[in-house]
Amino acid sequence: MNIELQQVRKSFADTEVLRGISLAIKHGQRVGLVGPNGSGKSTLVRILLGLLQAEGSVRLDGLDPFVDHAKLLPFVGYVPQNAPQLAAPVDEVVATVCGLRGLSTSRVEELCGRLALDLSSIKRRPLRNLSGGMKQKLLIALAFAASASLYILDEPTASLDASSRDLFFKLYAERAQDATLVLCSHRLEEVRQLVDHVLVLSDGNVSFFGPVSEFLSSQSLRIVEVISQEVRT
Repeated sequence: MNIELQQVRKSFADTEVLRGISLAIKHGQRVGLVGPNGSGKSTLVRILLGLLQAEGSVRLDGLDPFVDHAKLLPFVGYVPQNAPQLAAPVDEVVATVCGLRGLSTSRVEELCGRLALDLSSIKRRPLRNLSGGMKQKLLIALAFAASASLYILDEPTASLDASSRDLFFKLYAERAQDATLVLCSHRLEEVRQLVDHVLVLSDGNVSFFGPVSEFLSSQSLRIVEVISQEVRT
């Protein structure tokens, strides 16, 4: 899926969060979205998902994600940073998502298994009572069960241990072959391994957008190094 942004601006009250973002992401590119807290990353993600309206032009394969949300929904897979705190049991959540998106519950169960999560053993547990790692694995499986052409992954490995991250990387590599991916991550090793382009936001502006090789040799790398240190401490 192609992404085109032209002078995208978003303000909340008197605070301008995005200050005229213009860029193009081509189909099949894997883009790491990085920047300090408050830089506008979450706002940009919500705009791409059609959850927030903004000034300027936002187009996903020529469609406006806010106006054409229903048309785009089947083609977008999303892993949020934090799972919703739902009291509904896991099997009802899975059935609802699969019904809305036309997914196969057996496919979700298969992907959970590949992430070392036994879906059958937790199906009657309230979603909000699962551990952080279990919630994250379920969200990843639900996102990757769709044959989407755009995946937006917001800190997808934040609650995963090292072995689970390795399992996620394998699934990610499979999906990256035929889809556009936007990966929000504070982990420098993920930026190095999983993306081919990097978009750095700073104070609502684009401070860098280009190949990951150029990013790793630029001063923009210092931003991620500082963020990574903050996360570890």
